[in-house]
Amino acid sequence: MRYYVVADVHGFYTEMISALKEKGYFDDKSPHKLIVCGDLFDRGSEAKEMQRFILELLEKDEVILIKGNHEDLALDLLNEPKKYLWDMETAVISHHYRNRTMDTIFQLTDYNIRDAVKNVKDFTEKSKDTPFIKTIIPAMRNYFETSNYIFVHGWIPCRAYGMKAQADTFYYKPDWRNAKDVDWNYSRWHNGILAWSQGVKEPNKIIVCGHCHASYGHSKIEGKGSIRGEYAIFTPFIADGIIALDACTARSGFVNCVVIDVKD
Repeated sequence: MRYYVVADVHGFYTEMISALKEKGYFDDKSPHKLIVCGDLFDRGSEAKEMQRFILELLEKDEVILIKGNHEDLALDLLNEPKKYLWDMETAVISHHYRNRTMDTIFQLTDYNIRDAVKNVKDFTEKSKDTPFIKTIIPAMRNYFETSNYIFVHGWIPCRAYGMKAQADTFYYKPDWRNAKDVDWNYSRWHNGILAWSQGVKEPNKIIVCGHCHASYGHSKIEGKGSIRGEYAIFTPFIADGIIALDACTARSGFVNCVVIDVKD
């Protein structure tokens, strides 16, 4: 099986399609699937196009979806909508507004922030009825594993119990595959490049991740470019045991895609 792997496409449908075309995805006649390592939405303006494309692939069993932290944000918003849509002031200072989670739901439902605040119940019902919430998120998994690769969003669960999600010290847990949901929720926020650099690796496997911008690895590990700004390098960070794909598409203007052939 051949896998075309992307991460953190964040609603940038055009950029994702461009990356897939460049890699030959649409001309490939051999058995192949797309793997998305989390964060389908919440930055770009093409949520409807992305939703339609992913639904088509799900129907054909041609996509593997990994849950990202932004999928968790969408569920959090819709599980407690009144907490974030109490009034306009509350809404616009919400992290769901700043992270563009609301914007994605507005795109998919044709709502706007004022109408959502005025009609929280109707907005919530319509949101929960979108394919994104009803079909796409339920199809997502915490990780996907082959003989040589592990695909995740942030990283494999590796924090000591009680540590904050965006921790700066990580510890390898041999039984991470059996981690509880709360640990997977935390792991989706992990800086996988940092965890990898601290020795959190799976023996004889390559972990493919998103979430943390690839520029972090180029800058902090390789000493090239910067994490942000004009000197940031957003091409994939690839080293022994890791492939980090987040291209920070909102800034870089492109999506990273790697092609992996697996004999499983």
